[in-house]
Formats: sequence, structure tokens, C-alpha cells
Amino acid sequence: MKIRTLRAGLAATSAIALATLAACSGGADPGGEQSQGNGSPNSNPVSVLIGSSGTAETDAVKEAVAAWSRQSGVPAEVKVASDLTQQATQGFTGGKPDDLLYVSTDALAGWVANGSLEAYGDSLPNKADFYPKLVEAFTVDGKFYCAPKDFSTLALVINNELWKEAGLTDNDVPTTWAELEAVAKKLTKGKVKGLVVSHEVQRLGVFMAQAGGGLVTDGKATANSPQNVEGLAFVKKMLNDGVAALNSDVGAGWGGEALGKNLAGMVIEGNWITGAKKDYKDLDYTVAALPAGAQQGTLQYTNCWGIATDADNKEGAKSLVEFLTTTQQQLAFSKAFGVMPSVQSASEAFKQDNPGMEPFIDGAAYAQNLPAQEGVAAVLAELNSKLAKLGSSDPKTILDGTQTDLQAAIGA
Repeated sequence: MKIRTLRAGLAATSAIALATLAACSGGADPGGEQSQGNGSPNSNPVSVLIGSSGTAETDAVKEAVAAWSRQSGVPAEVKVASDLTQQATQGFTGGKPDDLLYVSTDALAGWVANGSLEAYGDSLPNKADFYPKLVEAFTVDGKFYCAPKDFSTLALVINNELWKEAGLTDNDVPTTWAELEAVAKKLTKGKVKGLVVSHEVQRLGVFMAQAGGGLVTDGKATANSPQNVEGLAFVKKMLNDGVAALNSDVGAGWGGEALGKNLAGMVIEGNWITGAKKDYKDLDYTVAALPAGAQQGTLQYTNCWGIATDADNKEGAKSLVEFLTTTQQQLAFSKAFGVMPSVQSASEAFKQDNPGMEPFIDGAAYAQNLPAQEGVAAVLAELNSKLAKLGSSDPKTILDGTQTDLQAAIGA
């Protein structure tokens, strides 16, 4: 997933976050000694393993961790992984993992199953501040394992130049599927398609959500539900009518490229769309909520701060997590490298700092998580290969196959 990079703004906010740590982070005492849960002092260094999107993210995390270390008196080191999953797995299997690390929803279930991760989320003082769906994403068997570090949602991104050329105004921004189809027809001209979208379920899945569906519901596979079939059938109709196209069909690697090259009147992308400005400096776009089918629906993506079961300093790692997820520090990360804060208390400040990006964070109210149980990643990869041919395939046949695969993967 592409992560957008914005202006650096960490330094000023980190000072505020330091003050907040003293009030909300019970893991550090004034002398910097940490309790390891058995009452014994522990000032072992805290090692942090991250998978970075670039220099801005690396610098922001290092600065924040250093600020916590100065306040707590506990040494801390940030390591940037070239392959986080591989390096983390090596640490787990070797019995010498990093204390704190980025954990994706895809990796969570497997690492929980083999006992690699500590379930500490329910003890966080700010647990109630995280968006409920983010908590759900990192909850396994009723246990909230790890604090969401940030998140992204999908929205409709409109090419303002092509929009105006088609004679469309602000009043034409679609709020329903029927309106989406209508404006897509008006935008389609020559090489321009009204809507361009990736073929993966990570994008097309929004239509299933908007139809009232989802791949897994209440722990059971529901891939071939009537709602999911309806969602994909709507996309297929737009593809066959020539008013929509897949990224690959227009020669674009992602929605930002399709938008920047004026190949798309509209795309479905996340808040990392700002990164397209680097390659297409004249690009002018508007972000809108995705149109509703039977209901509003979007997808969200997130990572968490995982603490290793075999960590040398669990309490230090937890204290650091509490610091990194304060409202002030979340906003500092947002300013530094463009992510959306995972705590609801930062929502209004994020909107003020990022005018025009409101639909992304408002989407948290109705966003879905893609299933992430062990074995599901392979099922989604197979589904994506089939969705690449959606225009010439039967949606129900595709989803029937996914239903069988999902049932086998999750046992329900």
C-alpha cells in the first residue's frame, strides 16, 4: 500500500506529547525504572522494529521514540526492516524478538496462533479512544492484542479538470450508485473512463460493503451472499458499458497514476492519494465519500504496535505504546508522514490540519475490515486473480469459489 508523505511537523508536537505521557503512561516512573509485571525493576533497552514508507516516517518514529526514552530514562532503539515479516519471524523463532514491532492485520492471526504476541490491548488506558473497527481488526478470540498505530480508508477521488470539462458541478458529486453510473457516463470520452479502479478485492470490496455484504460475517464465510453478488454485478455492468475500467486496462499502475495522466474522471483510493502530487504536480482533485448502495460502505487498512511475548522489556514497550498513541503524538505522526490518527480524539484536529480530506476519516464510521484469519491471505489472492477478469466472468461463480475456499480456511 502506498503511504503518503506530508510536511514534517513532529518536533513541536512531541513536546506536548511528552507532557501527556506523565499523566497517561503508567509504565515509567520518574527515575526511569520499569516494572516487568512482577514488581522487579527493569531498565532493559526497548527495541522497536518498523517497516517504513520512507525517510519521513523513519525520522518521525525515531524522534518520537527518542523523546520517550529521554523522559522515561529507558534506552530504546528503532530498527528499519527491509522485510519486516521475515525479520520478525526470525526473531520469534529464534527466541530473541524485538520488543515492539509493526504488525499487519495479515500477520496478526498467525503470530497469535504460534504464541508470538502479547495480548495487552485491553489494559491500555486509552482503549476506548481507538475507533471500534480498528479494535475489532486486532481482536482475536475476544482479546484485544495490540494498539492500532494509524489507519487509512477508501474514498472517491475526482479529477477536477475532467469534471469541469464534462460540465459537472459540485451538485453532481454522486451519493448513490445510480448517480455514480450517470456521472461516469458523462466523464467517459476518448481515452478517459468515468471510473477507474484496481481489480483487487482491496478496492472492489467497497461495492460489496455498500450492498450490505462482506466476505466474513459473525465469524462465518459469506462470500457468495446475494449482497456481494449484487455489488460485483454492478461493477461488471459499468465495465461492460464502457464507463468504468480497471487500472490495468488503461495502463495505470494505481489510481493516482490514472488520475494524474487524465485517464480517469474518478478513482477509488485511500488518503495516500496525496502522493500522486509528487509525480503529477498539476493534478487537481476533490475527495468525496463513496456513493452508497443499500448503505454507505468503505474498507479500511491498518497496522498495530505488537509486543512480543518474549520481549525483554514488556512494560517498557507498553509504556512506549501509550506514548505513541496519545492524541498529540498521533497528530504529530499525521503531520510528519500523512497517516490518519487511530484515536477518535484526534479526528477534529486532523480535519483542521487536512482540509479536503474529511471523507477519509469520516469513513471510519462505516468502514469494514477485510477478513484476516490465518490462511485467508491465499484466498484473497486467488479471488483477486479472478476479479481481474470480472468483465467477462460471472460474479456468482467467482464468489462461489471464494466461499468454498474461505470455509476451508476459517472452518466456518
